[in-house]
Amino acid sequence: MIKDFDYHLFGTHVRFGDGVAARIDDELSALELARPVVLSQSRMAATTSFQMVMAALGKRAVLQETGIPAHSSVMLVEDIARRARDFRPDCIVAVGGGSVADSAKALAMLLSEGGSLSQHTTAFTPPAHVEIPRRNHPKLPIIAIPTTASGAETTSSFGVRDEHGEKLMFWNRHVSATSLLIDPLLSRDIPMGLMRETAMNGIAHCLEGLYSTGRSIVSDGLALQALALFAQALDGDGQDEATQRRALLAAGHLAGMVLAMARSCLHHAICHVIGAHTGAGHGAVNTVMLPHTIRFNAETSSAQLAPALETVNRHVSGPHDTLWHWVSAVRTRHDLPASLRAFGLDEQDLPHVARAVMKERGLAFNPRRVDNPEAIERILQAAL
Repeated sequence: MIKDFDYHLFGTHVRFGDGVAARIDDELSALELARPVVLSQSRMAATTSFQMVMAALGKRAVLQETGIPAHSSVMLVEDIARRARDFRPDCIVAVGGGSVADSAKALAMLLSEGGSLSQHTTAFTPPAHVEIPRRNHPKLPIIAIPTTASGAETTSSFGVRDEHGEKLMFWNRHVSATSLLIDPLLSRDIPMGLMRETAMNGIAHCLEGLYSTGRSIVSDGLALQALALFAQALDGDGQDEATQRRALLAAGHLAGMVLAMARSCLHHAICHVIGAHTGAGHGAVNTVMLPHTIRFNAETSSAQLAPALETVNRHVSGPHDTLWHWVSAVRTRHDLPASLRAFGLDEQDLPHVARAVMKERGLAFNPRRVDNPEAIERILQAAL
């Protein structure tokens, strides 16, 4: 079983262990913070775990928003920002998965920089130029309490869905969490199927990190350690559910660090578009697309992916010939989504999705150059 850990790195304090969420009062007191905006999703807000977190905040004044949707919402974040300016918060507490973490980052951006969210997006010019706007006003500290294996709270990247069903993408070095309280007990309120879908997102962070043009020996090491934990937890032999959840959360944290260092590639570009277009959860879309995007990039990245396959095969009950066979086997074993049709997509939708992917900044870091939407459409066709 993964042991508890507690460390500081580059301005972030990370606590991992059963019950650490109940110590949020200690964390806020240490930072001299007294007026949080608390963000969560309605599903999480209905749990006793969330009520425990709220009680642990003590007598602090709180502005609470528990209606964060999948992929967040530009309109909602801008509305929260308007209310928050009257409330005058000194921090943001994010309790939940990736959509909540991204909403917290977006709120921190808006409260410091003003304007509308669309004024702060990154811009991508094919084939490989990403322009990141300079937004250096001080940001409110974010205290994140993640409940899934996405690892989003660890990164400086975030995405928010607009009213047209497009995902606006952002990057700012000042919005990654100041404090992370990773409490496996809170994940008990998350269905195991959803935990495994978010784990597929974490696996994608690792594999894309291994072949990203932004990779390094640091991100490689983290990716391989995270993959070992993911493989053990998703294989599941001899592990009870609590042990699996604990391993998935630890792996997701490491995978988030990989994403923060090495960035994401074609796979996430596709998933961002599909999720925003259909409303399907990011983890579920990752689950469907991952075998196909790995296979596409393996043509030019076999050497980078070889250590990953070796790592996985050391930690599962039966060896796999390829990483996409392993991911497909995990999908089958746990009855996870395997077709884009599960999200309401059909053949006629694929050209539109493929064209939208061509605008995504993830293409800039992909090891295999993508020059036209037809190549993406072929990947999507294989995932139907």
